[in-house]
Amino acid sequence: MNASRVGFWGGLLVFAAMLLAPVPSGMEVSAWNVAALTLLMATWWMTQALPLTVTALLPFLALPLMGVLTAQDVAKEYYSPTLFLILGGAFLALTIERTGMHRRVALAILGRSGHSVQGLMIAFMGSTALLSMVMSNTSIALIMVPIAIAVLAAGGVKEGETDGLPGALIMGVAFAASIGGLGTLVGSPTNAIAAGLVEKQLGIQITFVTWMQYGLPIVLLGIPLCAFILMRVQKVTTGSFDVDAARAAIGKPQPMSVAERRLVPIFLLVIGAWIGQPLIEPFLPKGGITDGSIAIAGSLLLFLVPDGTGRPLLIWKEADRAPWGVIMMFGGGLALAAGITESGLAAWLGEALEPLSSVHPVIIALALTALVILITEFASNVATASGILPVVAGLVTATGADPWLMAMAASMAASWGFMMPSGTGPNAIAWATGHIALPKMVKAGFLLDIAGIPLIVGVIWVVGLL
Repeated sequence: MNASRVGFWGGLLVFAAMLLAPVPSGMEVSAWNVAALTLLMATWWMTQALPLTVTALLPFLALPLMGVLTAQDVAKEYYSPTLFLILGGAFLALTIERTGMHRRVALAILGRSGHSVQGLMIAFMGSTALLSMVMSNTSIALIMVPIAIAVLAAGGVKEGETDGLPGALIMGVAFAASIGGLGTLVGSPTNAIAAGLVEKQLGIQITFVTWMQYGLPIVLLGIPLCAFILMRVQKVTTGSFDVDAARAAIGKPQPMSVAERRLVPIFLLVIGAWIGQPLIEPFLPKGGITDGSIAIAGSLLLFLVPDGTGRPLLIWKEADRAPWGVIMMFGGGLALAAGITESGLAAWLGEALEPLSSVHPVIIALALTALVILITEFASNVATASGILPVVAGLVTATGADPWLMAMAASMAASWGFMMPSGTGPNAIAWATGHIALPKMVKAGFLLDIAGIPLIVGVIWVVGLL
């Protein structure tokens, strides 16, 4: 029996046992029932017993039957302004991919990699991370991994070779795609989901600019840290690869197309509006503009502006590739979070965690970050964020710790898992190349996981102080 079957029946067994068991002292029946639902969903999400989106539908079925919320109230939780940020960001990313602008940026950066192996690593990882801030991590890996393989082949690397630069470069692309996704709120669906849950549970609004203030420093420090670890684990030495010979495989960018020239101002307009939102808000009705509404406004332009060939920059057949499943799962996480709050489970957790109030908040944040990183190695990033972040509210209430520190640390940690080939889309794509030895990936991923704990907490704590 595989893990998904074990998770399915095991989750149901625990769920039924909890519903039949006596309710713990001081807890309401509704809170105990929601705790059982939370464990069931967490188990099914982590083992992928059912498609993630299907599991996300459980709150709509269970919460009304438990008497926690009406079906109408639960249905409202499946929509949020953050949902439209995910959707608009996906439309923008799909247009960047269709026009080929992503490849142009990558080639421009790679052409300036210098003559050293270290420069080649940083160029690949830097360009991957940069693109990953506005596009799907998996999409960027699909684009950049073949380019990396072409460069390795031009330098004389044989198929299936894992030692030295080949393993380091391919892992570097995959890891950089995940790290770069932390830089902006639209860099990964996990970020937007985490921001939505934080606002729901703690009342803290994380805007595009706010996320960048915490995310960009982590990316800027994380990429060279990752490159250092990979080069040590893979024992990459200077002069072990002919960079100049390999550069011939990179190629040269073609002249910019009409579609690209028309996409650039729309892209800059959306980014500018996200950054300048605090300056725009005073001139509009309260709540009249959000990151999501800016993303949708930019998306509408994509469907209206012609690309120079008689069609718009984006058509619905292409836009329909948006991550609808992720959007629905996001709604399921919000619905579950609402159930945790309304049932009194969040308040009960807060009281249970009260003894931690004597522990320094940074120590708590380090332990929380380590726990989330451990979980995300075995569960999807989105599932980890959806399952863990509702508990953070109780932790903050109990300890009196800085909600920004706890919430942002957990949010960032949900995407910081690098050990397993199956842990993320980019890891799986890199593993499929045959240039990665599993023991080296586990070792490099473990070291990066450990280094990420103080990196994430330290950056968030310092930015919070500033």
